This record gives sequence, C-alpha cells and structure tokens, in this order.
Amino acid sequence: MIYYFIAIAVIALDQITKYFVVRYMDIGESIPLIDNVLYLTSHRNAGAAFGILQGQMWLFFIATIIVVSIIVYLMITQVQGSKWFGTSLGLVLGGAIGNFIDRMLAGEVVDFIDVFIFAYNYPIFNVADMALVTGVIMMMIHFIKEDRKEKKQGK
Repeated sequence: MIYYFIAIAVIALDQITKYFVVRYMDIGESIPLIDNVLYLTSHRNAGAAFGILQGQMWLFFIATIIVVSIIVYLMITQVQGSKWFGTSLGLVLGGAIGNFIDRMLAGEVVDFIDVFIFAYNYPIFNVADMALVTGVIMMMIHFIKEDRKEKKQGK
C-alpha cells in the first residue's frame, strides 16, 4: 500500500509544481536558480522525451494505459517484500500518471527544470520525468540484483 502513496506523492508534487509554473511564468521565461547550472524555464512539450513524437497524443494515451496497467499488476503480484522494487514501481506509476494528466487536460506536458551539465543544455523536464527515470533505474538495478542472486543460487 505504501507504494501507492509514493505514486500519489509524486503526482501531487508534479501537479503542484506545474500549476505554479503555468500560473506564474510565461512560456519561455527562465529564472536562474544557480547560474549556468539550474534554471526554472517554462516550457511545453506535445511529444515524448526530448520532444520526439510531437502531437501523437493517441499513442501516449494507449502507452500510458498499458504501462499503468502493467505497473499495477506488478505491484499486486510481484512486490512481495522487495521495498526497492515496490518503490521503483511507485515512482514509475506516479510519473506516468503525472504526465498523463497534463496530456489529458492540456494536450501537452508542462516542463520547467532546465539543467546545464558541463555547458550541455539538457532537455527541460519535470517532477514526473524525474520520478520515471529514477524508478526505471531502480527497476533495472533490482532486476540485475535478482539475476545475480538467481545465478549464485543456481551454482
């Protein structure tokens, strides 16, 4: 049950931050938080990560429904004592739903975290994106650890 609360917390933080960006910033406006490193930049994305698949909303709706269904199924059937795996699923679920809400209500996703890494301007993202990426990385670590454990037990 805690993993659903993680998802709800991600959704809430994502939607609250996006609300403030939409309410108080013009599109394209940028506020430096750490010069040459971190900015709040109001941006809209009608596509997927890095702006690919612009305007393909039907694809995102279908993909999100499938992903959410798989995540909920895994949360019900596969978590069993693995806090790491459950947390990763909660993060992915919250991130997927956070961006889905934007697509449903506005037809585009609100992005605002603008990071420069060694002078490279990383694509602008949001809280839901951070949760998705973190959750997927955690999931990959979980599967690698499980695979190693199975191989060790098999020897």
